[in-house]
Amino acid sequence: MSPLAGKVAVITGAARGQGRAEAVRLAADGADIIAIDICDQILSVPYPLATPEDLAETVRLVTDTGARIVARQADVRDQQALAEAVRAGVAELGRLDIVVANAGIAPMKAGADGWRDVIDVNLTGVHNTVEVTAPTLIEQGEGGSIVLTSSVAGLVGVGSADPGAVGYVAAKHGIVGLMRVYANLLAPHNIRVNSVHPCGVDTPMVNNQATREWLAEIAAAGAQDMGNALPVGVIQPEDVANAVAWLVSDQARYVTGVTLPVDAGAVVKR
Repeated sequence: MSPLAGKVAVITGAARGQGRAEAVRLAADGADIIAIDICDQILSVPYPLATPEDLAETVRLVTDTGARIVARQADVRDQQALAEAVRAGVAELGRLDIVVANAGIAPMKAGADGWRDVIDVNLTGVHNTVEVTAPTLIEQGEGGSIVLTSSVAGLVGVGSADPGAVGYVAAKHGIVGLMRVYANLLAPHNIRVNSVHPCGVDTPMVNNQATREWLAEIAAAGAQDMGNALPVGVIQPEDVANAVAWLVSDQARYVTGVTLPVDAGAVVKR
């Protein structure tokens, strides 16, 4: 029997990258998927964000596994729109068991607008995602699993003095606080809450000209080593999806409140 058979997972930022990989992996493990993505541009972000066509490709890939999927465009900064998207998915698929708050941006070289946007998306958006999904998990009375996507930058102080980069690190550290609070608040309902902390992942958020230039500037300054302990520059989105799949499975049924690095040794190197 598939490990997630009969379960339903909501994933934000599901149109591409880590979110798409998580949707496909959890679907392959038997879960039906509620896939949510903004599919629109945020002005402070210097690289193209996902499109409706990207979300349609996620739908195709999940459907190919034999799983059902409901896809909706919604901005995690808009709690009402996010709640409506989740309600639509639950109404069609019948329940909710797993939440992966994955949506995020990296406007590293941006100024004040970048600070505001990255806090709003990467921190407030995660808070909104838990707030609109936890009531359903509690009402069902069957427990559940919530995974919040943080970063190596949520465990160590890396980056530059650019407001967007500082905001990114602040937001990713803030996710750890959210995770720990919700792990305690939701434990009486047998709902587990954990965070994952990837190093650089080969996705459009990292593999783009603006981010590459920012990383090159840090390397040229020589103030920080942004590398990993293992001899790999970036990991693949499937590596993160594999960790998420374990955290939401019964194999991790007593794992809650942990910060799980998936980082090729980036944290230990520091």
